[in-house]
Amino acid sequence: MNMKIKNILSFVLLAGALSLNSCNDDKMKWGDPYDHPTPAELPLPLKEAISRYDVLKVYTDFTLGAGIDFNLYQSKAAYHDIVNNNFTEITPGNEMKHYSVVDGKGALNFTLLDKVFPMLKASGLTIYGHALVWHQNQNATYLNSLIAPTIIPGTPGSSLIVNGDFESGLDGWNIPYYAENVSVVTDEAIDGTHSMKVEVGDFGGGKYNMQINSPTFSIINGHRYEISFFIKSEGTGGVGLDFPNGNLTNQYPWTNGQELAPTSPTWTKVTYNPTTTPDGMVATADNSAMNFRLLLGDPKNMTYYIDGVEVIDLDAASGAFNYVENGDFETGDLTPWVAANGADGVSITADAKYSGDYGLQGISPSTGAQYWDLQLQTPAITLDSTKTYTMSFWIKSDSEGIGRISFPGFSNEWPWTDWMGTGSASEAFTTGTTWQQMSFDFNPVFKAGTTAVKFSFDLGKFPNVTYFVDDVRVIEKQAPSQSIKRAGPITIDKTPEEKAEIIGAALESWISQMVSHCKDDVKAWDVVNEPMNENGSVLAGEENLQATDIFYWQYYLGKDYGVTAFKLARQYGNGTSDKLFINDYNLESNPAKLQGLIDYVNYIESQGAKVDGIGTQMHIGLTTDTTMIDQMFQTLAATGKLIRVSELDVRMGTASPTVDQYAAQANLYRYVAASFIKNVPQAQRYGITVWSISDNKDEHVYWLPDESPCLWDANYERKHAYKGFADGLAGKDISAGFSGELVY
Repeated sequence: MNMKIKNILSFVLLAGALSLNSCNDDKMKWGDPYDHPTPAELPLPLKEAISRYDVLKVYTDFTLGAGIDFNLYQSKAAYHDIVNNNFTEITPGNEMKHYSVVDGKGALNFTLLDKVFPMLKASGLTIYGHALVWHQNQNATYLNSLIAPTIIPGTPGSSLIVNGDFESGLDGWNIPYYAENVSVVTDEAIDGTHSMKVEVGDFGGGKYNMQINSPTFSIINGHRYEISFFIKSEGTGGVGLDFPNGNLTNQYPWTNGQELAPTSPTWTKVTYNPTTTPDGMVATADNSAMNFRLLLGDPKNMTYYIDGVEVIDLDAASGAFNYVENGDFETGDLTPWVAANGADGVSITADAKYSGDYGLQGISPSTGAQYWDLQLQTPAITLDSTKTYTMSFWIKSDSEGIGRISFPGFSNEWPWTDWMGTGSASEAFTTGTTWQQMSFDFNPVFKAGTTAVKFSFDLGKFPNVTYFVDDVRVIEKQAPSQSIKRAGPITIDKTPEEKAEIIGAALESWISQMVSHCKDDVKAWDVVNEPMNENGSVLAGEENLQATDIFYWQYYLGKDYGVTAFKLARQYGNGTSDKLFINDYNLESNPAKLQGLIDYVNYIESQGAKVDGIGTQMHIGLTTDTTMIDQMFQTLAATGKLIRVSELDVRMGTASPTVDQYAAQANLYRYVAASFIKNVPQAQRYGITVWSISDNKDEHVYWLPDESPCLWDANYERKHAYKGFADGLAGKDISAGFSGELVY
């Protein structure tokens, strides 16, 4: 017969490894004849015993899984072989999470999954889906962009730069290299209908790797300047600015203390001025051909959209004269305005401002029924009847409002007006909860004997409405426009109801596409991951529109987000044949959290969804109470659900454990497997998945660095823990019958 020798023990090896008792002393004396001890009389050292263990999957009939890294599976032979030989199912550590699959515009990229899934299946491995709905490892920049406030640029000032809105294509702009990666598009404009699109490819990685040179403009020695623009990106990016020919106090300015201003999928206004850039925005020489560079090369593989670029001379001579004294209310009081009616509801307050520090607030009386029940008047203004003037002001209200402007001193005191420049005149204008600018042109036609007029804000027709007014101006229409920065922008927040609708649609889009694409390969999923607080309540989460990785679906969708997730996973997967799990951690140490999770499962099912199983992660350590492990499994088993240990590892608190710590770790691995088998009925045992393969540093860049929590060591050799886990699965000490005999 064929003989397979697993290990051949030399006598010298055994003699060195073991301490023989006195009854063997005679046998050890040299002589003739010499009675040699047989290998069966000598117990095996631990390392030799572990090497004779079979692969793990032979010791159990339930699913034995491993959380793995797809890149290591493809690139490391030892890692690949351990996975294939020892396990029956794999759970991707990160490759199926929202952050890994969804790009900055919400499109799903399945390239890596489609490459590795066939490799796994060819090796006889099944694939467990991890994790559909979680608050971590989400593409939060994309999700936040869906619910970000709408930003409307304010009215422009007099910019020194031409074609800052890209309505004339790229005229005036210069791209020294990678020009083919820059274009003008119409699908992302914020100022007008066009914006500049910049696609940074693999050539990125340093801020100067992608440069955009602005059109030229003139600067005046000693003047202060402001440069601003709107920008968004398809992920988390950054933009810098410099002046290639100098002529400003800092050639390489930072803004708000940052070398690169952060960008996201939400339009953001970036501003360089003496406030945001204290040392960098004063001209040091006259220059009629000044320009700046936008620096977009870091990070690589990022797409940007830029619009509304402006350069403002903050020290330019004033232009049009405002005839309305204290029209911006920056004196902090109403003088010389007059509250002709409803004075008790009129005040100057910082809460009413559109720009600057103060604005005017007026509350229409509860008895209000006529426009003049709340009436605010400017001082008398002397105007020239031969000239044309423009009146403008900013206004909003706390609810739907209505108002008009009357003209005491004009021959027609209550004229109808084209408020918005549409060509359609009306007596009144309407107001809402967002700032809007009213503007109209007029020619003074005075009553006989007068050349002065007052402008009266008549806001009393609707009772109990609070109005906010700011930046009231009357200027000559022919006067040159002032060189001032853009007023605004206006930010319009979405309501909670709008956000819930948008995020609900995003959740369905994610689950439907992910589950549909994977349904032929994946028959079991973590549908909802880590939904509980430590006190047993359902995690509510919070909103953070600047977050890039954390996104709480439940903050917008409420407790029913789990109900929706299970229904969608069932709908778009393989129906009732799929096994859908809910999963959380610390269940072995926190009975309140454990019970809360079970209660949440019951709630989900009371709302018409079906939960097949409960996963307990079991990231445990040497101090974990084994009695509570038993109690957890008993409590979980009582639900009647499938039970899965989903992410088992045993921490020792060090990357250099002692022999005793290795032994304690092995015993805890054994205990978990044995307790699972003892306390969970066979029909409910879905299986056990260990989290990561080895202690190799490549597997612990982000998870448990400087630790040694796994079954294989850093060199992919079996640890004492391997023996403990195998013994727990088998229900006995497999090595009890091992000896020094040759293995046939």
